[in-house]
Amino acid sequence: MIDIVFVNPPYEQVTQGTDYLKHITNRSPSIGLLLLAAKAREIGYKPQIIESDLESYSAQKVAEMILEINPKFVGITLFTVGVFNAGIIAKILKEKNSDIIILVGGPHISSMGYETMNKFVDFDVAVVHEGELILQNLLNNIENNKSLEDVKGIIYRDKNSAIRRTLAPPSIESLDSLPRPAWDLLPNFPKAYLPAIYDYPRAPVATYSASRGCPFECEFCDTSTFGAKIRYNSPQHVYDTMKHLSETYDIKHLQFVDDLFVAHNGRVVEFSKLLIANPIDMTWSCTARVNTVKPETLKLMKKAGCWEISFGLESGSDFMLDEMKKSQKVSTSIKAVNWTHDAGIRVKGLLMLGYPGESQQTIEETKEFVKSIPLTTMNLSKFTPYPGSPIYRKLYGASIREEDWEKLNGMNFVYQAEGFTEEELDYQYKEIIKSFYKRNEILLYYIKMSFANFTHLKRLGMFFLGLLGSKIRRI
Repeated sequence: MIDIVFVNPPYEQVTQGTDYLKHITNRSPSIGLLLLAAKAREIGYKPQIIESDLESYSAQKVAEMILEINPKFVGITLFTVGVFNAGIIAKILKEKNSDIIILVGGPHISSMGYETMNKFVDFDVAVVHEGELILQNLLNNIENNKSLEDVKGIIYRDKNSAIRRTLAPPSIESLDSLPRPAWDLLPNFPKAYLPAIYDYPRAPVATYSASRGCPFECEFCDTSTFGAKIRYNSPQHVYDTMKHLSETYDIKHLQFVDDLFVAHNGRVVEFSKLLIANPIDMTWSCTARVNTVKPETLKLMKKAGCWEISFGLESGSDFMLDEMKKSQKVSTSIKAVNWTHDAGIRVKGLLMLGYPGESQQTIEETKEFVKSIPLTTMNLSKFTPYPGSPIYRKLYGASIREEDWEKLNGMNFVYQAEGFTEEELDYQYKEIIKSFYKRNEILLYYIKMSFANFTHLKRLGMFFLGLLGSKIRRI
């Protein structure tokens, strides 16, 4: 019998009727849910995971599945863009079976926990920050009808329905103490779970986080879940996890989804040397800041199988980087990207458009910047003021713009920089995308990659079939 169901709720679509995008976009599972499910199993529960978005389930469908399972507990992870669908699921569950205890957690709760509990009355308990540390005490107190006031790190409703918040919990200092993510609970893993097209050289693919926290203070970033102090899995633990994925699931590529994988060069050097001395048939990709990489470390990473590094470049304008409190310069970005390219590692540049202070001049600087450096991939997002980030508080003060929660996915201009309309920003967004991806060398690279990897070719074919079907339905 399943005791607890962990749910990643459906997200709001960027545009209705664009289901065909799922064939090329990211379909990786939630590492947070995999760890929570593993922890629940470790303390004696029987968990199940529902990845709603990856399975294209509606909120109604998810609720029906849960009611059929009839668990004691439901744990829902919340990103801002999925909050309203999570509310629908909770409402249906409570109407049909009020005995089910609904727990919520995730980044949105860590930054907007009280406001969310106040708005969605069907959520019973909100878990703030790192759920693995809190889960055992919370479930034990609920099962034994004990007061929740001594469970650190939660927001709950007392007997009078008043919302209470307990003391903050300590951070998990030893990430090696966490159980291995419960990949075995995912149906059809790893075949059904792939990152965005072209984000990997070979399949099957898995994702993993080997650290938590980020010490930098970028104004657009919400670090309320894991905090500023970086904590790591040991290099040996990461190596053992990679070996397990290789031997158990034949994983050929691993994506490290840490906020900042290359934060400490000594740790990365130790990890790389371990892989070089004990090879695994697996490539990997990771994240770094332009001011945390060194040429000699990059060469070692390449030798150890590093295939791609994602850098938060954000803008090609020093003025904008200063406005974002990014603590880096364009010249540093250029140097790091060139070092990485020279080491033989693919470079993905992560940028944003429309941050407060953006102007026609800064946009032109970014256009020239992305064309002048050896990027292989460019991801351009539309500036999104995420709840919990310093820029959100600067723009909106203490107000909670609930009307925007469903749009906070990096693909909507919910805020327009001064001097621009939403339409003008959309035009500039498309111009930057086109100016980068229409270059002959970029087009040729992706054509070659498509024909060199059957998985990419198949996904591309499914995308175009879906796009064609969508156009036919509109005729």
